[in-house]
Amino acid sequence: MDTKELLKKVRKIEIKTRRLSDHIFGGEYHSTFKGRGMTFSEVRQYQFGDDVRSIDWNVTARYNEPYVKVFEEERELTMMLMVDVSGSEFFGTKNQFKNEIVTEISATLAFSALQNNDKVGVLLFSDEVELFIPPKKGKTHVLRIIRELLEFTPKSNKTDIGEALKYLTNVMKKKAIVFVLSDFIAEDYEKTLKITGNKHDVTGIRVYDEREVEIPNLGVVQMMDAETGAVQLINTQSKKVRNAYAEYYTERVNYFKETFTKAGCGVLDCRVDESYVKKLLGYFKRRG
Repeated sequence: MDTKELLKKVRKIEIKTRRLSDHIFGGEYHSTFKGRGMTFSEVRQYQFGDDVRSIDWNVTARYNEPYVKVFEEERELTMMLMVDVSGSEFFGTKNQFKNEIVTEISATLAFSALQNNDKVGVLLFSDEVELFIPPKKGKTHVLRIIRELLEFTPKSNKTDIGEALKYLTNVMKKKAIVFVLSDFIAEDYEKTLKITGNKHDVTGIRVYDEREVEIPNLGVVQMMDAETGAVQLINTQSKKVRNAYAEYYTERVNYFKETFTKAGCGVLDCRVDESYVKKLLGYFKRRG
């Protein structure tokens, strides 16, 4: 993709997703993710109805009348976007590939954080951490994230969610809001997710194409595994073959949902031809 085309794409995504975050998600995001706690702001005279536990006894003694401490919500948060850039993300049978939807969702979340003056960082992963951009504030930073999501070429096509979560836990010392965007056709990340979920506020967003759910009956076809690159002839007329694939796919999806739920993490499903706007809004409202 040349620079001119890339900038055009970035601009297009910025206009679309910024409008969404300004009008819809900014407020929802704010009320869903409340901030780390309360920080001391000032003292004022006690008024009827104030909580006696907030009385500042030192100031009260000095002025011979009751004063209370006033606290403000400590709002500033950090959002981390963990994005799967493995081979299977470049699959799509409708108008868009999975990775394009993932980029739009990531941009919408990033602009929502930006609007609330929060920091945003990104971790792109395959079966290794491909790129880590530390959390920062500002529009320029968010646009850099979108640019990376659009043009990044991974070294590997495989997926290892556990490895990415391990890296995140080591590198992020303070609690963060973490969104993991993937198709979750992976396994063995249960233990690592439990550790990450204890430390951070984690949500898994599964982006998938309906064509992945089952193989249609197309006769004998040549198929390539997007993650291993292996090509083989598959007889899709065979019910056994179709059932085996459907079973494998369902197992992965169930593993994702069960593992995330058990670890106390959020779960969101988004099909490429569905409105991710409705899905995200519904999720924020349920959590708010």
